[in-house]
Amino acid sequence: MNIDERRPLQRLLAFDTSTSSLAVAVMENGILLAERNIHAERNHSAYLVTAIDEALSAAGITKRELDAIAVGVGPGSYTGIRIAVTTAKTMAWALKLPVFGVSSLEALGLGGWAQGTGQDALKLSQSIDQQEQEDTLENEAVSPDEYWIVPLVDARRGQVYTSCFTASQDRMPKRTKQDGIRLMDNWSHELADKLSKLDPQNRPSAIWFVGETLPAHEAAANEVLLPFGVALYFAQYELEGVWVGLAGTERVLTGTNDEIHALEPNYTQLAEAEVQAKAKAKLKAQAEAEATASTELNLTDASSHRNG
Repeated sequence: MNIDERRPLQRLLAFDTSTSSLAVAVMENGILLAERNIHAERNHSAYLVTAIDEALSAAGITKRELDAIAVGVGPGSYTGIRIAVTTAKTMAWALKLPVFGVSSLEALGLGGWAQGTGQDALKLSQSIDQQEQEDTLENEAVSPDEYWIVPLVDARRGQVYTSCFTASQDRMPKRTKQDGIRLMDNWSHELADKLSKLDPQNRPSAIWFVGETLPAHEAAANEVLLPFGVALYFAQYELEGVWVGLAGTERVLTGTNDEIHALEPNYTQLAEAEVQAKAKAKLKAQAEAEATASTELNLTDASSHRNG
């Protein structure tokens, strides 16, 4: 059953600002109508609304003709995620539309793998299964004609935002690991451990690392994964709107929408500024506690002296 048969009309606005790429797409029944992709690192707030308006205009529809909004909730840039999620919640509330949060890593992995293997977005959209998929992880075992997709977003200090999916020709990827922040060295060993538990004939034909694939990430993966004889591909990739739209389409057709006011970014970890603020607050609280204890001790000593 294809998307057109499931729902006569589904016009979806999808966007993501969790990485250096500002990605916007307008979809109808899983088909791309228009997209805008802008490299606007640290300046998404200056371009997002304009990019949305341009994409809608190019698609030939207005905001009032939309049926739903999908937004990348991260993980990724702390500020970037907030911009997209806040914009999506504001639009959904004003237009009375359902809003669907999608994994930015899922869209990144889907786009990088599709670009690297020549996948067609329309064929992938037609493969979306009409079933509940929320919070469901696929079995780790795969067949030789399948791939592992590992999206990477650099999180500094040897860390990456990452997850893992399995995929095959003309089929939407299926999640096998939840999004998270991991040390790349540890993550490589975790993937190696999973390979070691599979019979050689049941291992994936290749592992695709896509996104911000830095030389250090490549070196860490090669060191522990090459001995398994599985082909490793490293593809630099900037997120594009069509894949955010396709991930959003899958979420719309297979899951329930998020409650607008409850939709939150997936930061995965505290931003560095917030970590520092919490550390300062903790030190201040400790200093105040010590000052209070010192004052109480002095008062006790003074009272004892008077009584003596």
